[in-house]
Amino acid sequence: MSKNTRFILVSLPSSISPTNDKDEALTALRSAVTTDYGTVFPFTIPEFKIGTLDALVQQADELAKLEGGCEAVVGKVGDSLRTILEGDEGKIAQQKTVNDKPAEQYLKSFHWNKVKYRADKPLGEIIDTLHKEVTSIDNQVKDKYNSYNQIRTNLVTLQRKQTGNLSNKSLSNIVPPSLMIQDSDYLETHLIAVPRTITKDFLRTYETLAPMVVPRSAVQVAADDEFTLYAVTTFKKHSHDFIHKCRESKWTPRDFKYKEGGKEEESKELERVGKEEKKVWGEALRLGRTAWGESVMAWVHVLALRVFVETVLRYGLPLNFVCGLVRTTPKLAKKVRSSLDVSYSYLGGNAFGRDKKGRVTKDDSSTSADMQAAGHTGDSGEYSPYVCYEFEIQ
Repeated sequence: MSKNTRFILVSLPSSISPTNDKDEALTALRSAVTTDYGTVFPFTIPEFKIGTLDALVQQADELAKLEGGCEAVVGKVGDSLRTILEGDEGKIAQQKTVNDKPAEQYLKSFHWNKVKYRADKPLGEIIDTLHKEVTSIDNQVKDKYNSYNQIRTNLVTLQRKQTGNLSNKSLSNIVPPSLMIQDSDYLETHLIAVPRTITKDFLRTYETLAPMVVPRSAVQVAADDEFTLYAVTTFKKHSHDFIHKCRESKWTPRDFKYKEGGKEEESKELERVGKEEKKVWGEALRLGRTAWGESVMAWVHVLALRVFVETVLRYGLPLNFVCGLVRTTPKLAKKVRSSLDVSYSYLGGNAFGRDKKGRVTKDDSSTSADMQAAGHTGDSGEYSPYVCYEFEIQ
């Protein structure tokens, strides 16, 4: 979905139409927004079982927190897809679907999923179902992507051992077994990767670096563009001191023990981890695609519940309202809200007034604070005379 798209869910009493007709009320909403600022689509919300006023107020608070959680999960799943697809926006967009269609199309044709979230259940039960679903999605994606990242890290480490320089690559196919002293009680061979720019310093000082370094034991094993690999023999009881001094001199001791068949074993391990990485990559991609769609679906249903609960609290019973989805842009969203304020400020009673030029003005800060404390504010924290929620799906 375009980053330049913003949606606004607006709920208004059908009484904005002289006939109290919902279709006419939706037409009035379209006229208030105008096509210059956005496009209005019908957004159908079923009627739910309503409990006590106290319960509704508590549910409004729960839904506000749950919506924030849904948005966060959608964002995290999107970040996971971005990581696994290496930031390829075209491929990422292909994975971001809801019920196998683009998110915007899903929103425009939204219908409450009565199979998944039964509308005949109490509101509290529906909210609990949505909360459990979103938590489950978050945990599944987190576990799978942690697993993939671990396998990916292992693969990169193994690949680096095959393609790196002499300070970090595998030495299995570089160091001949005859070079290493084995089964000696006193002597030990050390492999040291020395930057090529300081090999002369190494050859001049290695014998006096620590006690009991075998004189003239340094043998060049291999060299690349960055390092030269030397084998040096010391007495075992002073090996630790020698290794420590090498590191202080910015030489890299290589931890290497000759193992027969080690080269073949490393190749097999690289092949095995490579196959495992591809397998888990596919699983993570499929899960990411599914999880993104399901988390967006849950988010939109939570938004629908927020609109419903706030509509009951704001307009009272019997319920007779119309809900519209406004598609606009972040820049035009303020103009949409201003147009709606002009048309429907009277719904806010004393919270809105007009100046001498007829422009809508909000009442003093104390009134706004009271309204905010009562929960009658939009996402911006400012009081709105109508039910209104803005959101973007990235």
